Amino acid sequence: MKHHLGQTRESLTPQIALEFLKEGNARFCNNLSKNRDFMQTITETADGQWPFAAILSCSDSRVASELIFDQGLGDIFSVRLAGNIASQQAIASMEYTLKVLGSKLVVVLGHTACGAVKAACDGVEMGHLGSLTKMIDPAIEAEVETLENRTSGNMDFMNNVLHNNVHHQIETIVGESRLIREMLQNHEIGIIGGIYDISNGCVEFFDEMFDLENYFEANTSVRTA
Repeated sequence: MKHHLGQTRESLTPQIALEFLKEGNARFCNNLSKNRDFMQTITETADGQWPFAAILSCSDSRVASELIFDQGLGDIFSVRLAGNIASQQAIASMEYTLKVLGSKLVVVLGHTACGAVKAACDGVEMGHLGSLTKMIDPAIEAEVETLENRTSGNMDFMNNVLHNNVHHQIETIVGESRLIREMLQNHEIGIIGGIYDISNGCVEFFDEMFDLENYFEANTSVRTA
């Protein structure tokens, strides 16, 4: 990979990949993004790509992964769907970049004031939107702290659902993909969640990477599926 000198496919680890993202977001938050020669990068990546991380984020126009993590062309394999939904197609895309392109980290990135999550919380039905919001419904059901005003107008409820949704989409990825489970078991990759704050540009990553063994303990039938 040309944009992070000293790293090779063999030496790069999920933790190092995460540090690249944390450092990049710190630069973005402080308006210190690197100046890049994009034409040079186009030349360097013309014959192939090796994105070090895959990011499943929302389609929201304010959440552009390459910008908020201050990365260049070829650094991030970006998968974007409203509500950062782990659809079958999104999971297939992540399998491709992890297994074929050599990405080391998956980030499921939610964001504050997410319109898809708001729609799910408020039961909005419009066109095909219901097929998307139903994939967020488990995150709403998992929010058991709020007994009244369970709508997007309640910021505590909304924020809890935002976090729950990231957890749920991570578990969907792991539950649906044997390939990703095997790579996690072999410590080839890592998965972590985070929330992007649209008011200040900063990402709050979850405290720890996804723990596969804890997931297996809670979902005993998945281990052999």
